[in-house]
Amino acid sequence: MMKEKSISASKASLVFFLCQMISALDVPLDLSQPPTITQQSPKDYIVDPRENIVIQCEAKGKPPPSFSWTRNGTHFDIDKDAQVTMKPNSGTLVVNIMNGVKAEAYEGVYQCTARNERGAAISNNIVIRPSRSPLWTKEKLEPNHVREGDSLVLNCRPPVGLPPPIIFWMDNAFQRLPQSERVSQGLNGDLYFSNVQPEDTREDYICYARFNHTQTIQQKQPISVKVFSMDSLNDTIAANLSDTDIYGAKPVTERPPVLLTPTGSTSNKVELRGNVLLLECIAAGLPTPVIRWIKEGGELPANRTFFENFKKTLKIIDVSEADSGNYKCTARNTLGSTHHVISVTVKAAPYWITAPRNLVLSPGEDGTLICRANGNPKPSISWLTNGVPIAIAPEDPSRKVDGDTIIFSAVQERSSAVYQCNASNEYGYLLANAFVNVLAEPPRILTPANKLYQVIADSPALIDCAYFGSPKPEIEWFRGVKGSILRGNEYVFHDNGTLEIPVAQKDSTGTYTCVARNKLGKTQNEVQLEVKDPTMIIKQPQYKVIQRSAQASFECVIKHDPTLIPTVIWLKDNNELPDDERFLVGKDNLTIMNVTDKDDGTYTCIVNTTLDSVSASAVLTVVAAPPTPAIIYARPNPPLDLELTGQLERSIELSWVPGEENNSPITNFVIEYEDGLHEPGVWHYQTEVPGSQTTVQLKLSPYVNYSFRVIAVNEIGRSQPSEPSEQYLTKSANPDENPSNVQGIGSEPDNLVITWESLKGFQSNGPGLQYKVSWRQKDVDDEWTSVVVANVSKYIVSGTPTFVPYEIKVQALNDLGYAPEPSEVIGHSGEDLPMVAPGNVQVHVINSTLAKVHWDPVPLKSVRGHLQGYKVYYWKVQSLSRRSKRHVEKKILTFRGNKTFGMLPGLEPYSSYKLNVRVVNGKGEGPASPDKVFKTPEGVPSPPSFLKITNPTLDSLTLEWGSPTHPNGVLTSYILKFQPINNTHELGPLVEIRIPANESSLILKNLNYSTRYKFYFNAQTSVGSGSQITEEAVTIMDEGKMAGILRPAVGAGKGYSEILFATSPVMHTVRPTFYKVQPLYPRIRNVTTAAAETYANISWEYEGPDHANFYVEYGVAGSKEDWKKEIVNGSRSFFVLKGLTPGTAYKVRVGAEGLSGFRSSEDLFETGPAMASRQVDIATQGWFIGLMCAVALLILILLIVCFIRRNKGGKYPVKEKEDAHADPEIQPMKEDDGTFGEYRSLESDAEDHKPLKKGSRTPSDRTVKKEDSDDSLVDYGEGVNGQFNEDGSFIGQYSGKKEKEPAEGNESSEAPSPVNAMNSFV
Repeated sequence: MMKEKSISASKASLVFFLCQMISALDVPLDLSQPPTITQQSPKDYIVDPRENIVIQCEAKGKPPPSFSWTRNGTHFDIDKDAQVTMKPNSGTLVVNIMNGVKAEAYEGVYQCTARNERGAAISNNIVIRPSRSPLWTKEKLEPNHVREGDSLVLNCRPPVGLPPPIIFWMDNAFQRLPQSERVSQGLNGDLYFSNVQPEDTREDYICYARFNHTQTIQQKQPISVKVFSMDSLNDTIAANLSDTDIYGAKPVTERPPVLLTPTGSTSNKVELRGNVLLLECIAAGLPTPVIRWIKEGGELPANRTFFENFKKTLKIIDVSEADSGNYKCTARNTLGSTHHVISVTVKAAPYWITAPRNLVLSPGEDGTLICRANGNPKPSISWLTNGVPIAIAPEDPSRKVDGDTIIFSAVQERSSAVYQCNASNEYGYLLANAFVNVLAEPPRILTPANKLYQVIADSPALIDCAYFGSPKPEIEWFRGVKGSILRGNEYVFHDNGTLEIPVAQKDSTGTYTCVARNKLGKTQNEVQLEVKDPTMIIKQPQYKVIQRSAQASFECVIKHDPTLIPTVIWLKDNNELPDDERFLVGKDNLTIMNVTDKDDGTYTCIVNTTLDSVSASAVLTVVAAPPTPAIIYARPNPPLDLELTGQLERSIELSWVPGEENNSPITNFVIEYEDGLHEPGVWHYQTEVPGSQTTVQLKLSPYVNYSFRVIAVNEIGRSQPSEPSEQYLTKSANPDENPSNVQGIGSEPDNLVITWESLKGFQSNGPGLQYKVSWRQKDVDDEWTSVVVANVSKYIVSGTPTFVPYEIKVQALNDLGYAPEPSEVIGHSGEDLPMVAPGNVQVHVINSTLAKVHWDPVPLKSVRGHLQGYKVYYWKVQSLSRRSKRHVEKKILTFRGNKTFGMLPGLEPYSSYKLNVRVVNGKGEGPASPDKVFKTPEGVPSPPSFLKITNPTLDSLTLEWGSPTHPNGVLTSYILKFQPINNTHELGPLVEIRIPANESSLILKNLNYSTRYKFYFNAQTSVGSGSQITEEAVTIMDEGKMAGILRPAVGAGKGYSEILFATSPVMHTVRPTFYKVQPLYPRIRNVTTAAAETYANISWEYEGPDHANFYVEYGVAGSKEDWKKEIVNGSRSFFVLKGLTPGTAYKVRVGAEGLSGFRSSEDLFETGPAMASRQVDIATQGWFIGLMCAVALLILILLIVCFIRRNKGGKYPVKEKEDAHADPEIQPMKEDDGTFGEYRSLESDAEDHKPLKKGSRTPSDRTVKKEDSDDSLVDYGEGVNGQFNEDGSFIGQYSGKKEKEPAEGNESSEAPSPVNAMNSFV
């Protein structure tokens, strides 16, 4: 099966023009006109209470209209409400409710009026209501216990919102509850069960209400449903009755349908025209009933009727009065049926039959405004003028109201106004503005001049002539500029000026002139029409039956207008082709490799151009391939029997017979040719065709002796070439083409070099190939100068003026004649250096490093070549701070094109510069402009050139520095900041000192001894501070202190408020030896030592390349012995020197291997003196810990023995004193076992979970008074925690406390507890 469709874009254009034709005449905005409302908010406007309220009202008019508002029928003064603003040049109101104002405060009916001197237009009544999403009312939901098979309705009863919410049912996991013919949701949101089943039992039926306007969802409390099946109910009854009882619940019985909603046999429904009619019937019953719908006495409307909710809901869209009637739903199952009749009445809010349209009249003309509307009931029509009821509006003698029509006669300019027509009934209203604008204007045509229209032949052509004038102009059309007026049946003239040619032909192409005239004048406009050839599919895809794994190919060969660019799209079953590499889309075909069953379907070729579209389709059927033996795959055999037919001068048809495929389908054929005349024995690629094709039409060139051969290709590879075909010599002919890439560029100021790319061998089309070279000066009335040259690719024209444009063309010719007329190219004769320098050079200094330079462009004639840009040469003359001149190379910046300014970056601050500007063309640079001098302001300085720290003492350091290499201005001072660093690299408080700019050294005093300090140093100009350099140094160790002790912590010592300093040379006269090297790179600096008795920790800082190998050299200070050398493992920046002699001064330095002479300066340190004995913490010694453990064990054994003996008959003094005090709350000891009456073991307490009696506790303040018990056991235990075990031992010693609670006022008189003494040892 094959089908073809064609769609013309002109038909779509026709619809657009016809719609445009019936629209009202628009008045150009540059002419006076009353206001027209262009945009307004909807009549029923529900707003989000969380956002600002925006009430739109936009209008156009000349002069621009002003706006005012009414609210609830009275004037709304927005100036008195701080929350309301009106947008500039607009009537749109914005109510700001973000400041705590409630949106409800602005509920009401709003109306906008747009007014200018020619009238007033009004908007609809806009009702503003904030949306509401109230919470569900709290209710107590009882579980639903239902017998299997019964019906059930779960009520949702959502809160009343604005707009109404969308209802859906979900479970606790937020999954929608499954619905079916048996279980479904009604239009009111309730969930209906036609009959319940055991699987309906669950406790999380949850109704959700989604309020889209506020993006909120409210949730009802979960509803529980318990379904009792008959089997489980019978088992329950049987378990409670004796064998002699008769029992058993009735089995699930089937029931005929009963309607759950709507109730009764009839109901009524009123719906408005244009709305969606929804009718619903849900029935109970077992088996589940099926619903059917009919319309009594008629048919359900086709294309507008839909069934939803498992056919329980009938939906009719876009209802009209014809849809009124009785609709009957029938619920049926195997036991019977029931029905319900819904009487539907379709009412209608007003709708337009003829809406009033703007009326443009000239003085003295007549006109009418018509306002016709319909509705059910029929609406009433009322008129207003400029927003005022016409009955009380100022009288206009030219106006007469006749029901739904206003008649105007002999209008004058004062008759201009805006009229409002209001059509209303009980279901709504329509309001339309239409102005009467009295103008006297000559014609004007609004369609752009020379607009091009393109259509397809044999389709309608619509040529636009939009116009305006008052009185309304008459339109006439002419063919051509001076042609005759168009008349006759072959043309249609529309009221809006459009000319329609119902069936355009190729000879309809040309110029069309539209003439508009009225009594005030005449104007005309020309447009162009081009009629194109239609696009056609001349070889369409054909129906195919293909075996699996074979190859299918569909052709789609097209013919189209050469000026249109077609695009070809292939579809499968009206969808895009599968994303599969087996689908190969060629220029004229679609090939499917290795066909499978899923490739079955309809394949469509669609060809689109900008003006039309055509398509053709074919069906592919895939069938099973017969069983085959084992397959051997190989390359195909070469094609056979090549034959040439249909010989023409420029084409020939080649056919062949394919060779054996060798079990692999041939995918394509490659055609090659040999030119026996020009290149015998050399085969060239000609073309390639699909494997399903065995003939091909070949394009030929003249003057070639052709032979052809064919090569077959499959997935395995290429076949051997076929035998060559017979030879075919084409006739000679004129050249078809001219040389390409023609250029004209002068190499000298007085010549023009014309070059081109020569034609290839067979492009000559015949013997005697030559070239005709022509040239003439552009924009000069000169004749062409021509010369014929041999087969070369260059010709030089001498004696030309400097850099003038030439028109150039190169034409090929041979013995038979010339090629087609070549296109012209523009070239230029040679360039020369520019003659003029740029003038008016100005420099604007932006900051200390950036300046902007301006210049006037040179006249283009003086450039004498292609303007490439301008070059700015600039150089530094001297630094203003040093006054020393030095040679600085000039810097060059190039600005491309015809720029007249540029930025000069990277300038040095506080310096004097010069610059000049030169123009540049392809030949070189022109003369320089006069040098321009400018100066840069001060900037911040560079870092000081060096910072050296010398003369370290116990509490002072000497600093020396060099001035910045680049001061960039006048130095005002130096800033020194420093702070101490402790062993954990924490920084102490920062101290800042300002130093005069003429100083070069400083002595800091009152520093802490043996402390590392970090220094930050920078210079300042009046502009600000420059970059800082940092150094670190250590004050020397106090010789009276023991070596190896920790440095003082950060902030220890005197503090920093008393630090003294002085500048050189007041405080010292002898320059001390310094250990700091100059900041060269690489370098090792800040060598520091921390020494003990026999070892020293050496650390340093390294600046330079990575992966340096360090070594440490040391020796006794003042000794002439050679330095001892220790290699540092890796690239670490610290090393420990061991085996040193106590109390000895050493020198040390650090170096890097491979860098001759590269090492740090020397540092001195002294090891600590040898100690006669080492003070150790005795508590950490093993022998002492062992001794204390033995003592503790011995005391414990003695205590145990003591208690055992006492339990056998001895008494503690505490017992005697307790007997003497006779505390009634303390129970006596039991006589039978000699233990305390209320003292229990830990095990006993754990079993009884009872607290101790009051008599066994200490007073509430946790103290023991001496007068109460001088010999209390509390003193030997843990205070309130002291208890006895069954053997009389203390529990307190195991309680985990380490020291005794103090007793108030009696600490000195009480003996220490032996248990506490033991704990102190442990």
